[in-house]
Amino acid sequence: MRKQLVKEVEKSFKDHFETEPLLVFSPGRINLIGEHTDYNDGFAFPAAINKGIVLAISKNGSNNSTVYALNKEELYKFSNDNIRPIEDGGWRNYIIGVVAELQLFGKPVGNFNAVFAGNIPGGAGMSSSAALENSFVFGLNELFNLGLTKNEMILISQKAEHNYAGVKCGIMDQYASMFGVKNSALFLDCRTVEAEPYKIDFKNYKLMLINSNVKHDLSESAYNDRRAVCEKVSNLMQVKALRDASKEDLMRIKEDITEEDYQKALYVINENERVKLFSEAINRYDIEALGDLLYQSHEGLSTNYKVSCEELDFLVEKAKENDAVLGARMMGGGFGGCTINLILKSEFKDFKKDISKKFKKSFGKECSIYSVKLSQGTHIIN
Repeated sequence: MRKQLVKEVEKSFKDHFETEPLLVFSPGRINLIGEHTDYNDGFAFPAAINKGIVLAISKNGSNNSTVYALNKEELYKFSNDNIRPIEDGGWRNYIIGVVAELQLFGKPVGNFNAVFAGNIPGGAGMSSSAALENSFVFGLNELFNLGLTKNEMILISQKAEHNYAGVKCGIMDQYASMFGVKNSALFLDCRTVEAEPYKIDFKNYKLMLINSNVKHDLSESAYNDRRAVCEKVSNLMQVKALRDASKEDLMRIKEDITEEDYQKALYVINENERVKLFSEAINRYDIEALGDLLYQSHEGLSTNYKVSCEELDFLVEKAKENDAVLGARMMGGGFGGCTINLILKSEFKDFKKDISKKFKKSFGKECSIYSVKLSQGTHIIN
């Protein structure tokens, strides 16, 4: 599938610009466990996947840069001077955001031509935005010999998301997409921005993603709201971030905050603990424990942090009823998108058929189901 995508992007680039491009692949990511912990300086367990963005890019000698979004069949020309966020600019803001943040970092780039396309399902919580940002910062770094480290590149990508897309994301998505290791997940410390790859053998099980194909409008405002709550509670406890707090610390200020804010902070403290337990279970090859932690994570996201929705809760409940599924949870910012499921390889097809039928009956619409592999991070395609 990726080979086909590379061919299409390369052909489109040559049709548009009649030169040979530099080709970059930047993967989407899944997160095994550790949701909403990244902006709390906490721990997460993301992995790059074999779906992503293919970018073809080259320098040009004109006064403008030109980008063609192949999936959308949209062409955008812009000047590198006086870049400002575009209202309702969609994909354009991620790209101009990267260019603008490079300038602020003291690494201005020349004009360029680019074509990109991807096979990451939109709104599925697989970070197509981070993959897009990373593909451009990586491609521009290569093209204009900027000499940036990968750590510097992901900070550029993150700032583009903050300042141009208006989402105050943590660093996990950009990190996993840039630094992914094949067949491994990354035990990521979001404070030090350092990770240890854990090679995972799921034995007779594999990962299934079920996309609810819904995205409730709450997501971005609720995301920024959750972040503000976490910062407020941290300040009250006089800690730098919730990563530094214990349940006992939280109990001490319980009377000073609302029950809702208490539950949200409790979720983050518990989820950080679950990520550590997850790493220990990988080392023990304890697949059952991994599954159980996934279910616990979903329960916290749904009842404490309140970022789930009816469709996601339904998918996790149906997974619980099936002995072939060891664990499941919602993945991503919430209010729609995917669940991640750990399922017996031999039962994948039957469960796919069963859950698709039940979801359609309950919600009157289709869910989409994918199998994913853990993959290498952002790189040049030879």
